[in-house]
Amino acid sequence: MTVVSKTVMEEGKAAKLAGLPDSENPYPAGSQNSADWLEGYTFDEAEQNVDRPGSDG
Repeated sequence: MTVVSKTVMEEGKAAKLAGLPDSENPYPAGSQNSADWLEGYTFDEAEQNVDRPGSDG
């Protein structure tokens, strides 16, 4: 995923580290800022690839 705003991504990362739920994303759903915020929020989670079966499939 391409991040446009590193500042917004850092906001998402800070929210995760502060223990806030992802519902605290202050940006409109579907917007680039929302996507960047969520990219920061999920920085420590393994990337999921849903277009290919996993190693167990």
